[in-house]
Amino acid sequence: MTPSPLKSVLPRRAFLKTGALSALMLAGGLGAPGTTSALARPQNKRRKPTNVIFMVSDGMSAGTLTMADQFKVWREGKASHWRMAYERASAGCGLMDMSSRSSIVTDSAAASSSWGCGHRVNNGSINMSPEGRPHEPILHLAKQAGRKTGLVTTAKITHATPAGFAANLPDRGEEVLIADQYLERQYDVLLGGGVEFFCPGHRADGRDLVAEFTAGGHRVVRDAAALKALPDNADRVLGLFSENHLPFEVDRLNDPLLREQVPSLAEMTSRALKALSREGEGFIVQIEGARVDHAAHNNDAAGLLYDQLAFDDAIAVALEFQERNPDTLVIITTDHGNANPGINAAGGDDGGEKTFAHIQRFTGSYGRLGLTKEMTPNEIRSRFAEILGIDLSRAHANLLQASLGGERAMPYRRMNQLNSVIGQVLANHTEIGWVGRSHTSDYVQLLALGPGSEKIRGFNRNTDLFPIMARALALQIAG
Repeated sequence: MTPSPLKSVLPRRAFLKTGALSALMLAGGLGAPGTTSALARPQNKRRKPTNVIFMVSDGMSAGTLTMADQFKVWREGKASHWRMAYERASAGCGLMDMSSRSSIVTDSAAASSSWGCGHRVNNGSINMSPEGRPHEPILHLAKQAGRKTGLVTTAKITHATPAGFAANLPDRGEEVLIADQYLERQYDVLLGGGVEFFCPGHRADGRDLVAEFTAGGHRVVRDAAALKALPDNADRVLGLFSENHLPFEVDRLNDPLLREQVPSLAEMTSRALKALSREGEGFIVQIEGARVDHAAHNNDAAGLLYDQLAFDDAIAVALEFQERNPDTLVIITTDHGNANPGINAAGGDDGGEKTFAHIQRFTGSYGRLGLTKEMTPNEIRSRFAEILGIDLSRAHANLLQASLGGERAMPYRRMNQLNSVIGQVLANHTEIGWVGRSHTSDYVQLLALGPGSEKIRGFNRNTDLFPIMARALALQIAG
């Protein structure tokens, strides 16, 4: 048995952050009295547990879902799987208020924690009360009750959204400690990025978590081919496919080396479901399309839409699994809006051609432009033509050069960051506009299929999803 990393790492650091009681609770995996951490550990013997697949398109505004669906119809002649799921008579669907304890505009840590422990917590914290009490997360509860557990993401596996189902910390930025808690709690399937938090060459303490996961029975894979080659009996897997986040899908699709290294979200989802369902003891997995959020922060339309469609491909995998395993609850949602993008046009009979023909020509995210402040306007124009297929005007090239040099070009301060200036320039070509580059307070889309989906109402509070999942997993809730 691998020695507990929490007992050696947390007391000194977490003691200062959360107090002695919280540190001891974290080290022992115990919840605070009087919270949902008092959920009983034993399996409810009265009925078979249901599988739970919880899917999050991080930072997806309503306009993102709409544009991705319309792009798919324009390009392929068929609707998105998310939209088609809305058309099912059996679907439970509605809106959801994602406010955190500290703000009506949540961050991803507080948002995922609200689902993961059933409490609203302050922005920036993961399953911790403001007083420093840990609320036990649902993956830990499920693991203790004998269920299989998994996290799949296109971000670092230690990032805020996956951690919200699995860890306890006052600061989402403590990703080394999040990785330690994953090992301590022995979650079964972890697929995403974030090699830096698992390898001794990157960690200040020199620990080799990859070796420790291997010693504990996990098969470790580092590229798409290795994931695909896993044997059928591999039910405990650690997949780390990038030092940091996984690449944007538009970059992955247009780079053969990235396609060889990095699996798609749908491929990771398929392999996770295969591993988690092998023994039929019930499971819970969170699947996150993380880079939708990052593209929205960047006002990057191609980054946004290709990652949203990659998430939709993962939805198809989950719904196919649910068709074959009807004792599976599938929840599909987002944690918050971001930048509220949408197609702005004066009307007419354009069926999306102007917007989507441009998006289809883009061969990379904004990061592939490689803009620097030393570039001339002509060099900037050349990069836009090469990567985005855009004939940039000289006036807009001059505007971008000024922005690269640090000049404030826009009256709204949130839109003066370079990527936002690029987004506004490109809106003249794509008609995709942005209201900002940050999270929004919007009520979000929520859809569920399978046993428990009938509990979804027209309007929901984020914390409502925790008891729905706990009941599906046959976890006994105290009181």
